[in-house]
Amino acid sequence: MKSTGPRRTQDRKKKTTDTFAVDREDTLLAALLAKLPHKSRNILKAVLRDSQVLIDGKAVTQFDHPLVPGQRVEVCWEPAAQQESHGLNIIHEDEDLIIIDKPSGLLTIATDKEKRKTAYAILSDHVKKEDPDNKIFVVHRLDRETSGLLMFARNETIKQQIQETWDTTISQRTYVAVVEGQVEPPEGTVTSWLTESKAFIVYSSQNPQLGRKAVTHYRKLRESSEFSLLQINLETGRKHQIRVHMQDINHPVIGDEKYGATLNPIRRMGLHAQVLVFTHPRTGKLCRFETVIPKKFLRLFITQK
Repeated sequence: MKSTGPRRTQDRKKKTTDTFAVDREDTLLAALLAKLPHKSRNILKAVLRDSQVLIDGKAVTQFDHPLVPGQRVEVCWEPAAQQESHGLNIIHEDEDLIIIDKPSGLLTIATDKEKRKTAYAILSDHVKKEDPDNKIFVVHRLDRETSGLLMFARNETIKQQIQETWDTTISQRTYVAVVEGQVEPPEGTVTSWLTESKAFIVYSSQNPQLGRKAVTHYRKLRESSEFSLLQINLETGRKHQIRVHMQDINHPVIGDEKYGATLNPIRRMGLHAQVLVFTHPRTGKLCRFETVIPKKFLRLFITQK
């Protein structure tokens, strides 16, 4: 019988390897099925395929490889280089959700020009290594040049549940942004109505008839002669909301030429999704995830002596 999602998650989190000594002649896959009855045939085939099964320290991929008594078999459920080689840092993973720290420059999902190098494609490969039937689903997106916390669902029901209850499920989304100039006053709220053109540019208006309401709260954390580091909390989550609202107050996000920036000192857009707080759709528990402010942002505010 195929193992369930919760059991796989529990094994993955609490135990990254399984080992056993061969006590009789057998073939490799047959022995794995006998010794690891809680794992499905598909999962075991996947770890064999990906060279995650070792016999006396040597990787073996053949499912019918002969075993003799006394040999030691080790199954590695998580290859050490797997996440790093893809450039993704998985912050949290359970049977329903995956939270990643997306690097700047990586698309969330495919476009006409880029199909494979996306967060979605990388995570899809990741979950299929556990079970080829596994899938992931996009819950929300970050712009390509924005880094930080991004959530995916492991089944369509959870995805729909979060999206349909977004305003009550997501209780905090905090970003940090480096913007041009010294922002005054040091904290405030920007409210406008946003609409997107056919050229995919978002425009801001004070006319409620011309778009969807967007509310952005900001607070200045640091400043230099050229830049301000802001903490930004979203009351609404509209496309390009922060970028447009920073342009509205004449302090565009650095590197964001599309919305008025003239400076790009760190060769990327200065926007990072730092904090994500939400109610878990299955357990009902409040979950909080936080990443560090990117070092490239902070270096702009080091006092020169």
